[in-house]
Amino acid sequence: MSWLRIGFSRGIVLSVQLFARLFYRFEVSWVSPPPPDAWQDLRVFALLNHTSLLEPLFFGAVPTRFLWDGAARAVVPGADITLKRPVIGRFYRYFAPRTIAISRKRDASWDAFMAAIANQSLVAIAPEGRMMRSDGRDKHGKPMSVRGGIADILEALGEGKMMLAYSGGLHHVNRPGEARIRLFQRLAMRFELIDIASYLAGFAELDPSARRLAIARDLEARLAQHKP
Repeated sequence: MSWLRIGFSRGIVLSVQLFARLFYRFEVSWVSPPPPDAWQDLRVFALLNHTSLLEPLFFGAVPTRFLWDGAARAVVPGADITLKRPVIGRFYRYFAPRTIAISRKRDASWDAFMAAIANQSLVAIAPEGRMMRSDGRDKHGKPMSVRGGIADILEALGEGKMMLAYSGGLHHVNRPGEARIRLFQRLAMRFELIDIASYLAGFAELDPSARRLAIARDLEARLAQHKP
């Protein structure tokens, strides 16, 4: 991967961070007090409560050093229907050089994404896999839920640190399908740092299928408890 491409991605994400901090105010909290190195050497960044394509605004809630590092290390799965859009799709691909289009099914696109995860990669993902609409459901009217792909990622990594980012939602800024974007709003996010090996140990006695489901349900419960 060229340093020119990485430098371009860094310029984009830091520009979005600057815009967000100029035009929005952030309320950031933690489930537990974080250690000084909380943002260093993360392997997974998982955003829960996926409500808008404008979630890059939350770049304003994380340290600049994390974005600088992430632009070089991040592997990001993106919905193929989103990445095919002429404007927003191209914009999303700018955030990380390794943004990989995946379908809604467990097919070759998911396998390609998993194969792209290297020893030093940072996986950035929205585990719900689709956006919540104004009625609290997805665009098909189904309840929101965490999908099992996050379990695949954690098991493939086996160790390291995962940052769970509980979003307060962005419908007050922009609802899916709405053209208007509201500035000068409060954006809330709560973080939780997880040790991947210790987390997986809590599900070790389950068979693979049950473990995948249990991890998804656990993340849903954590979101319900910790969402700001």
